[in-house]
Amino acid sequence: MASAVFLPAKIPPPTRGVEQSVSSRQSPSLPPAKHRQVGPLQKRLIQLTDAGRVDDVFNTLDLMAERGVAADIRTYSALLRCCIRSRDLYFGRLLHRRLVLSGLSFDSVVYNSLITLYSKCGDWDSAFSVFNEMGNQRDLVSWTALISAAAEKKMEDRALSIFLEMLDEGFVPNEFTISSVIRACWNPYFFTKFGSVMFGSAVKTGFYKKNASVVGVLIDMFARNHDMVSARKVFDGMLTRNAVLWTLLITRYAQNGLGLNAIHLFVEMLLHEFAADPFNTSSAISACCLLESIQLGKQLHSLAIRTGLVSDICVGCALVDMYAKCTAGGSMDNARRVFDHIPKHNVMSWTAVISGYVQSGLFDEQAIKLFLKMLDGPVKPNHFTYSSIFRACGNLSCALLGQQVYAHVIKVGLASVNVVGNSAVTMFADSGRIDDARRAFEVIFEKNLVSYNSDLDGCVQNSHSESAIEVFHHIDLGPNPFTFASLLSSAAILGLMSKGQRLHSQLLKMGFETEICICNALVSMYSRCGNVEDAHCVFDRMSERNVISWTSMITGLAKHGEAHSALQLFHEMVSAGIKPNEITYVAVLSACSHAGLVSEGLEHFYSMERDHRLAPRMEHYACLVDLLGRSGHLQRALVFISLMPFDADITVWKTLLGACRIYLNVAIGEIAARKIIEMEPNDPAAYVLLSNLYAMAGRWEEVGRTRSTMKERGLSKEAGLSWIEIDGTMHRFHVGDTSHPRAGEIYGKLGELVNEIKEMGYVPDGGCVLHEVEEDMKEKYLLQHSEKIAVAFGLLCTASPRPIRVFKNLRVCGDCHTAVGYISMATGREIILRDSSRFHRFRDGECSCGGYW
Repeated sequence: MASAVFLPAKIPPPTRGVEQSVSSRQSPSLPPAKHRQVGPLQKRLIQLTDAGRVDDVFNTLDLMAERGVAADIRTYSALLRCCIRSRDLYFGRLLHRRLVLSGLSFDSVVYNSLITLYSKCGDWDSAFSVFNEMGNQRDLVSWTALISAAAEKKMEDRALSIFLEMLDEGFVPNEFTISSVIRACWNPYFFTKFGSVMFGSAVKTGFYKKNASVVGVLIDMFARNHDMVSARKVFDGMLTRNAVLWTLLITRYAQNGLGLNAIHLFVEMLLHEFAADPFNTSSAISACCLLESIQLGKQLHSLAIRTGLVSDICVGCALVDMYAKCTAGGSMDNARRVFDHIPKHNVMSWTAVISGYVQSGLFDEQAIKLFLKMLDGPVKPNHFTYSSIFRACGNLSCALLGQQVYAHVIKVGLASVNVVGNSAVTMFADSGRIDDARRAFEVIFEKNLVSYNSDLDGCVQNSHSESAIEVFHHIDLGPNPFTFASLLSSAAILGLMSKGQRLHSQLLKMGFETEICICNALVSMYSRCGNVEDAHCVFDRMSERNVISWTSMITGLAKHGEAHSALQLFHEMVSAGIKPNEITYVAVLSACSHAGLVSEGLEHFYSMERDHRLAPRMEHYACLVDLLGRSGHLQRALVFISLMPFDADITVWKTLLGACRIYLNVAIGEIAARKIIEMEPNDPAAYVLLSNLYAMAGRWEEVGRTRSTMKERGLSKEAGLSWIEIDGTMHRFHVGDTSHPRAGEIYGKLGELVNEIKEMGYVPDGGCVLHEVEEDMKEKYLLQHSEKIAVAFGLLCTASPRPIRVFKNLRVCGDCHTAVGYISMATGREIILRDSSRFHRFRDGECSCGGYW
């Protein structure tokens, strides 16, 4: 084992700069040891060491050498401690070089100081080389220093192997050794293999109940691996607790999302007569954010005022964050008052209030104004500040301002930091500037999963499927459950089921099939790729399910038109003792909406607060409007909107406008369109939906006026796009697309299909052509719809019984829905079509939606 870990025993040669510095001083030969004596210069040297004046130390050493008075080994030890305190590797190397030239015999204290110096300054190789040079002079301090250095440099395997080597050499670990090895077990991989062993060692050596440093790293080991039950048991087993341990456990509870546990422990700490300090108070305030309890947060604010902690920067930042998050829409007036009363701001306080404005969702312009004010002051933004500002620019759809901020980020050298780069990528992608997003992505130095997902989402949102595939195939961030979960999510976004299946096969080989996050991702991936049977298969095999598992399966069933199965599964979930969350109810209400189950939907909506104390949010009201509107209850839906406890957002009105188009209710449609345009005058969706409504009603003058308004405002309709995956390659098609290499074959096949299904009774629906043209031209327009082209290509490239899976970015039109039904009957093939709303599964001419979508 030792041969696999240790480097050759050799003191590292000094750098060129070090050699020049030593030679330039021209140190004379030192007198024999018997003539060396302590004098005023040596005392002066130690005074300079204590003061940390390293430059003066070397000048004094030169002066001593000129006078024939040599520093002894104890003096050098003191000088090394000075370099360690100041983390000055340059002068530490000079001192090491001078020690070698001095001819003094190194003792274990000097060796250990050198190991500590190099390890704390990040030079692992030099530290290890000094350790090897020691030979039989190694003591417990030497081993512990090296183990600690390896753990700090995230070389956990080396730390553990050195520890085992130390035990083989007969050394008995002390509390510092045990602490260093436990720190190596913070890594999830080594925690699984060695965490319990090191806990046993701490118990066996007696440090578990008595030594605060060992208890602290044990708590951290369990907390970092999300085992807060064991962390609490370690804390409770401590005979004498100090304030540091109380604060540590309170903080870890909050960081692991256990807000109530953090508050209870904070109160318990006060009852044990430990004083509140800035660290445990700020952690307790952060716990209030998790609990969304403004009342509890105000009580802690009052405590901070009474104890004089309110002026502390950490407490102030926590209070700003708490007020911004704990109420609907935030309480930024209170947050701003706290910020204004902080006596001396730093980058944390500025970032806290700016982020608060952005997170509240209502004050993005205020956040930008405050950011500009910050730029004029002495405190400069950091990467978190810029990340929040990019989010504000994205929320405001202000790509020009975002571009200016990005230029500033480049100037200050933060564009390559992944936190900043990821936010910039998302901002540019949300603004439709995919080229700028890709450039920002390429600049990121260390890309993580967030980086790839931001770029991938941008490609998908902007219909750049080829770019998305390219990004997808470059994601390789190591085999762990979270990586697989993210990759599966990406496959679901694109509808790449073959890629998802390969990932499923790979994770089975690696033994991750029982991980709950993996199973949840698989359920979502299969259902979103149109394979609800395999999704249900994964769900049924899960030994453990959480609310995400149930919600994912309910959502999948709802999207595939299996509303009754979705509702039955919801009842099974509640019976199993799993409390539904807000997202679960979105899935349940969507299931009712897709099937037209009005009474069931209303009952579930009102049961949210009655049975589970979940206040309906905007998305739940949107689901109810969709349910009522799709069922033809348009007036009732309009009244329902007027009775909402808050103003309806743009999504609610778009939902109503879409329903008006189905039932040709121009009057209510115009009301909805006016509301949308008032809130977002540059959103083309309102104009497109209203124009389509007018067209279907035959009111061509209004169609012309609406389209003219769009043209004057520079707005354009989103182009229809359909795509299909064949043998791992994505093929996409626009309306009337002739760019595909096999375009001639595709249109030939499509013509054959249309002739065949006409004989079966298919009649083209000219009402789906929203232009005033002749009837024969309408049929040609309908033939060129992207989903028909994709289906024809799928039939050319695949053989029965393989299903054909087509994905579309917009809602499928009525004529394509009818035509694809006939095609499935004529060819005997199953065709699965996913549009922007749901799945349509065609078998033998019948669709899973039952004609209701």
